[in-house]
Amino acid sequence: MSIGVGGSTMEAEIGRLSAISVTTDPMPRSEFESRIDKACMLMNSLEFDAIYVSGGSNLYYFTGTRWYPSERMTGAIVTATGSVDYIVPAFEKETFSQYKLLDGNVNCWQEHESPFELFISILKSLGLSRGKVGIDEATPFHHFGEISQVATGQQFVDARPITAGCRSRKSNAEIHLMQTAMDMTLEVHKSAARILKPGILTTEVDSFIDQAHRAIGSPGGSTFCAVQFGEATAYPHGVPDPQVLADGDIVLIDTGCLVHSYHSDITRTYVFGEAGNRHRDVWYDEKAAQATAFAAARIGVRCGDVDIAARTYLESLGYGPDYAVPGLPHRTGHGIGLDIHEWPYLVRSEDTILDVGMCFSNEPMLCLYGEFGVRLEDHFYMTDQGPKWFTDPSHSIDDPFGLGSD
Repeated sequence: MSIGVGGSTMEAEIGRLSAISVTTDPMPRSEFESRIDKACMLMNSLEFDAIYVSGGSNLYYFTGTRWYPSERMTGAIVTATGSVDYIVPAFEKETFSQYKLLDGNVNCWQEHESPFELFISILKSLGLSRGKVGIDEATPFHHFGEISQVATGQQFVDARPITAGCRSRKSNAEIHLMQTAMDMTLEVHKSAARILKPGILTTEVDSFIDQAHRAIGSPGGSTFCAVQFGEATAYPHGVPDPQVLADGDIVLIDTGCLVHSYHSDITRTYVFGEAGNRHRDVWYDEKAAQATAFAAARIGVRCGDVDIAARTYLESLGYGPDYAVPGLPHRTGHGIGLDIHEWPYLVRSEDTILDVGMCFSNEPMLCLYGEFGVRLEDHFYMTDQGPKWFTDPSHSIDDPFGLGSD
């Protein structure tokens, strides 16, 4: 039996996690103020007059206002001079004001009125009748269509150079929250491995992981959880039906949580019982591919080159070629922060240059349809000295959490 796999109970592990429950302070107001300043610098550099950020992660990132998307237009116009104008349904004004962190005019529209006409009138009042205005990439398409119908000469463009330009480079405060979330999830992974036993269902493990995230200090529990046994591990996002664990099954668990809106996301793969030679060969190929991607991540390198490095290495071992299976059928990694998948991505077409503060998953999964799959997923962030792991990669197939070396 692999070290750290099996031998405990759900009750014992929830008790262990409760004993090490983690807390951390929320993001300070000064962080959001500095983001507005950063957005202004980028807007002036790229000749934007303003951006519109829709309810969701971009609205929270720039203004500290937690408000989720709906069919009703809710968001904020941020100008290149740093002013903030909110657009809010009138009946939500009092509630919105309780969530609003940064100061700004709250402009309201009644149910029978057009928020899109209000949007254009705000731009006019700001002197932007013909300005260049970026639209948040998460804005519903029909909202943009309605805005375009009532526009009076403004030039509307993709706001991503500003939104992603700011968000892709995390501050120390953001990295601290992500580090806390990653540390929590790694401990939950250790507990999930310990509760495994013959006959346990994937759904039982999933439920336990949610409880475990709550016990260790993430009030919302798991933001997502994928538990796969045996052949089901070959499919990156699982299969429709639950599986029952048997001796010798390969186990893949991918899960995460939130700490003050920042995500964790870690995958571990190991064997319940004794690993076979085929398991071992593929597992260590995956581990080497992950290490190859990490080594390729250097300041000034294209994001796409990290993906190319991992894929080229795997092809040298006979996998693929390209996205063919047996092999790596998807990109090597994704950005992470307020959204679990965000810009930029570690995919060969991505020309964004790696810079300090960028955070990524590193998961060049190996899929062998009809047999099994191996995904080892950890995240790293870029420093001026190169990449740094949030969590140490899996130690070995026989000791996935490195417990034997403690």
